[in-house]
Amino acid sequence: MENKRDYYEVLGVSKTATPDEIKKAYRKLAIKYHPDKNPGDKAAEDKFKEAAEAYEVLSNPEKREKYDQFGHAMGPQGFGGGGGFYSSGGMSMEDIFSQFGDIFGGHFDFGGGFGGATGGRSSRRARKPQRRGSDIRIKVKLTLEEISKGVTKKLKLPIWVKDDACNGTGAKDGTAFNTCPTCHGTGEIRQVVNGIFGPQESIGICPQCEGSGKVISEPCHHCNGEGIIRRDEIVEFNIPAGVEEGMTLTVKGKGNAPRHGGVNGDLLVVIEEVKHPELIRDGNDVIYNLMLDIPTATLGGPVEIPTISGRARINIPAGTQPGKVLRMRGKGLPSTQGYGTGDELVNIMVYIPENLNDAERQAIESLKDMPDVKPAPGTSHRLFSKLKHIFSKD
Repeated sequence: MENKRDYYEVLGVSKTATPDEIKKAYRKLAIKYHPDKNPGDKAAEDKFKEAAEAYEVLSNPEKREKYDQFGHAMGPQGFGGGGGFYSSGGMSMEDIFSQFGDIFGGHFDFGGGFGGATGGRSSRRARKPQRRGSDIRIKVKLTLEEISKGVTKKLKLPIWVKDDACNGTGAKDGTAFNTCPTCHGTGEIRQVVNGIFGPQESIGICPQCEGSGKVISEPCHHCNGEGIIRRDEIVEFNIPAGVEEGMTLTVKGKGNAPRHGGVNGDLLVVIEEVKHPELIRDGNDVIYNLMLDIPTATLGGPVEIPTISGRARINIPAGTQPGKVLRMRGKGLPSTQGYGTGDELVNIMVYIPENLNDAERQAIESLKDMPDVKPAPGTSHRLFSKLKHIFSKD
C-alpha cells in the first residue's frame, strides 16, 4: 500500500475529472504501454497494469467515492473487500482486456499472446461475460450505541431470486433448449476489423444466445421464461463499528439474481445516523455541551453527564471557566481502520440567570464589589484563546 501511486496521478487527471476525461486518459496510457507495442518490456507491462488498476477504481462511481474518502489506506472491514479495491497481481492481461476491452475499439490482440499484431491478421477472442444480477440499495438507520459496537441487522427485502422450477434457466424443466441458429452452438460470432496493426479477426459473443450456444425452445411457465421470481427474503449482514453517515457498505451476493443464471448482485447498505438527543458526533469523538450553574462552576463538584453507553460522573474543578473542555479518553467511537477509539469532549458552558427574584438579586449584588469576584486584567483575552477553536472551525 505504501508504494502505490495516487490513482489520479497515475492517469494524469485532476480529482474533479469527469468520467469521459478519465476514460480518455486511461485509453491514451493503455495504448502507449500496450504489450503489443512494447514486447518483452516489463516496465511497460507494469505501467499498463497500473493504469488498468487506477481506471478500475476511478471509472466506478462507488469505488471512486470510497477511494476519495479513504485512499489506499482503506481497510477491508465492512466494504466487501479483501485488501483493497483491486490488485493487478491478481488479474491477468486477459482479465484486463475482458473488463476494459471496449475502450480499445477492437484494435489489439490478446487471444494467444502479445506481440503478434505487427503485421498480417491477428485474432481477438472475447470472453463470455458472466451474467450478474442488479444491486439493491437500502438505507439503514443506526444509533450511536449501535455504531460504537457494530451490529448485526436482519431485514426482510423483496428480491429477485433463482426460480428452482427451471434451475434459473428460464426453460421448462431446465432442459427445453435448441441449438442457437445464429452461432450454430458455438456461442461466438466472428468478424474482421481494421485495427492499428492491420486486419484483425474479432471473435465476439453471440448476441442471440449470449454465448451459451443454445436458446429456449419452451419457456418455464412458473417464471415466464425469466429464470427468476420475486419474493421476500430475510437478509442478515454485519455492520462494523465506527461507520459514519453516508458510508456505503457492500454485502457481496445479497442482491438480485440475474435472468437465466449467473451471479447475484450486491446489497449496498447506506448508513444513516440517528441524531443523539444530547451528544454530537465529531469524527470519532463525541461532544457534550455541559451547562453549569454559577455556584458549581465557581466552587466545583461532581456532576453526571451522558455517554454513548449510559451515564458517567465527573468532577468539576473549582473555578472552571466557560469554554474549558474536559476530555474523557476512550469514551468516543472506534475507527473503522482500527486506529483506536475517540474521546468524549465535555464543553463547559455557564448559565447566567435572566430572571431573578428580590432575594436572588440582593445575593448577587452583595458580590459585586468583592475583589475576587471581578475578572482580573487579561481575563477576556485568555477566555477568547480557549474559545477561538470554536470560531475557527469550518
